[in-house]
Amino acid sequence: MKRVFVGIDVAKDSSNGHGLNAEGASLFVESFPMNGEGFSKLLDHIKGTSEDLSEVLVAMESTACYHINLFSFLTAHGIDAVVINPLLISNFARLSLRKTKTDKKDAGTIAHFAMIHRDSISQLSVTQDLQDLRDLARESETLCQQISINKTEIKRLLQTLFPELEAICEPSTKVMLDFLQKFSSARMVAAAKPKAVARALTRKGVDTRLTYTAADLIQAAQHSVATVSPAKELILTGKIATLKHLYERRHELTRALTEACKAMMIEDLEILTSINGIAVTTATAFLAEIGKITNFPSVKNLVAFAGIDPSVYQSGKYEGSSRLSKRGNRHLRRIIWLMTMCVIQHNPTFREYFTKRKKEGQPFKKAAFATAHKLVRVIFAMLSQRTQFRQGCV
Repeated sequence: MKRVFVGIDVAKDSSNGHGLNAEGASLFVESFPMNGEGFSKLLDHIKGTSEDLSEVLVAMESTACYHINLFSFLTAHGIDAVVINPLLISNFARLSLRKTKTDKKDAGTIAHFAMIHRDSISQLSVTQDLQDLRDLARESETLCQQISINKTEIKRLLQTLFPELEAICEPSTKVMLDFLQKFSSARMVAAAKPKAVARALTRKGVDTRLTYTAADLIQAAQHSVATVSPAKELILTGKIATLKHLYERRHELTRALTEACKAMMIEDLEILTSINGIAVTTATAFLAEIGKITNFPSVKNLVAFAGIDPSVYQSGKYEGSSRLSKRGNRHLRRIIWLMTMCVIQHNPTFREYFTKRKKEGQPFKKAAFATAHKLVRVIFAMLSQRTQFRQGCV
């Protein structure tokens, strides 16, 4: 049971801590620098409030990167620490009629929030291993976004340099990226010898035949309406090099994320991937965001944490349309969407449910999020009961 609650208002150079006991009485108020000396000073104050550090709960707002070192320091010393969504603290602070705002007062507000909501937020404390797993998952997500941006920019450049190419093949495949690094425009393809173009399409160790030939590319290049632009050719080869590097980094992160997840929660991973349509990559990202399923007392808590719970505005006779609250974990919400799209495509149970919702007149997105709700309910039950998915039993 938690008996000491410490709120920390984190800043880049100096932070403020405020400790409370279970009755809300102040135990200490202290400012400390964000360095080793300051962290030790805070730890001494915390140790002075309780001989048993398991009775202490430290809460802090998510502040870009500034809270990470302090969070790691506290958890390494066996203290439960939680990072809270700033929106929750902001809404909690509005309950006070006083308008005063200082860093020390903010630390006290966070401590009072932790004291009042001790039972719910104490379950969201994470270990450093889980935080590392979450960091890997989010970096992988960032790389996917950068890959998507680079693909779009490459296609935009090709609309000028070789507009006919996209009708022949997909420019972002490995073989075409290698080809375009050598022949980055219709002008260069048309000027090259046929044997050189054919060699550029050769893939070592791959027997699968391409759906197009060197002759197809040469013919398209000779009749192309492309603009001659050496500057854009140079930019294109640079974009392709960046994209190939991003592919390699994503592969490295995916391997590291999978290995870390298997080491920490192999059974949970096997349960999730027993659902047809959920791959190891999305399953590991999902588990990295939620941690242990015991963090959530009910499936409603998990749905709210993801921000896919309905938000309705009603006043008097007026009732607005239902929308997603989108107040939860945006990373988890994205993963659930990707998982839902995959199970609709590959899993008969969820595909039938989605089709049924569509036949009832729901638009695509509404039917998809209804399916997402069903998927989350199934996952919650499977992880809670430690059972794997069985087709037709949902």
